[in-house]
Amino acid sequence: MSKKAVVLLSGGLDSTTILAIARQQGFECYAMSFCYGQRHEAELLAAEQIAKQFEVAQQLLVPIDFSGIGGSALTDHTIDVPETPAQGIPITYVPARNTLFLSYALGWAEVLGAQDIFIGVNAVDYSGYPDCRPAFISAYEKMANLATKAGVEGQHMSIHTPLIDLSKGRIIQQGVALGVNYATTVSCYQADAVGRACGLCDSCRLRRQGFIEAGIVDPTRYVTS
Repeated sequence: MSKKAVVLLSGGLDSTTILAIARQQGFECYAMSFCYGQRHEAELLAAEQIAKQFEVAQQLLVPIDFSGIGGSALTDHTIDVPETPAQGIPITYVPARNTLFLSYALGWAEVLGAQDIFIGVNAVDYSGYPDCRPAFISAYEKMANLATKAGVEGQHMSIHTPLIDLSKGRIIQQGVALGVNYATTVSCYQADAVGRACGLCDSCRLRRQGFIEAGIVDPTRYVTS
């Protein structure tokens, strides 16, 4: 493999699928995960296991203290994670999270000499987050090529979003075809210490419906099962 790519790996369903896609496209993958004050560490343990399964060249765990900012049910333990659908941008939105994640990935890509970054944002089966939209990714990629030494010197930096137009069912079908073991992934917003999902939050509902749509048995471990 001669091409390097930074892959944002949370340990969830979408990010694991894009890691498989990047590998299938011939990239040498460098996984970047974040400890950002999220409610549980189960997803980080999953990300570590997944990185090993896919034999990434290196996994980097970056600490960011979003808990000091607050404003999200994922980082502020005084705010409950919603267990019923809501209208508009939900309280699980973490302010500017993907902007910061991509900034760290962009910096690492420059150091590695990589021109490609993969992120598992999705604008079809998603929770209404503004930083998962094609317009955001397009604007960020433009900024990346204006604000980096690599971009100014003609090494075009590309932000890849192979899942952005896919339903959750299509994502799962593609991942299974690439050998992804979704039993190792953690998507729940409030998973317990061993990674068992609540089955009630927005992420759990979308994930469960995706397996139904894909016609594939849901391997998710739930607290109630």
